[in-house]
Amino acid sequence: MRVYLVILDETEEAGLALRFATRRAAKTGGTVHLLALVPRQPFHAFSAIAATIEDEARARAELLVAGAAGSILSEGGTMPVISVQQGEGTAVVAQYLEDHPEVQALVLGAAKEGGPGPLVSHFSGQGAGQLLCPLYIIPGTLSDEDIDRLS
Repeated sequence: MRVYLVILDETEEAGLALRFATRRAAKTGGTVHLLALVPRQPFHAFSAIAATIEDEARARAELLVAGAAGSILSEGGTMPVISVQQGEGTAVVAQYLEDHPEVQALVLGAAKEGGPGPLVSHFSGQGAGQLLCPLYIIPGTLSDEDIDRLS
């Protein structure tokens, strides 16, 4: 079974990556893993403030992946594997891929305008040779119809 890993956040490009991976999984009899990243807060003299900020970010990430999972199920897909992890993005993704050898593709979205985000930059640049699976980058200019056709 093919497994597609999508890094989920509140950006439009993450939604494109999710749509592509969901459609591709449905067509190949596969499934989707959803990974939401929660950045660590820098050191604060008042650690309770940092903890509260991290808790709120985690809660937002959990709601985001739960909503995405619901969308996948409502469209007839299978229940995705959901993970919310804290840490620096590229390191968390690399560790996730190492811990989950069943993942056969990392699916990232590229913004319609501006430069690539940190994950696309890293995994298509200096980190490309260390990836444990192929990388799909879904261009931000694609419409839903384009994604449906290409997936």
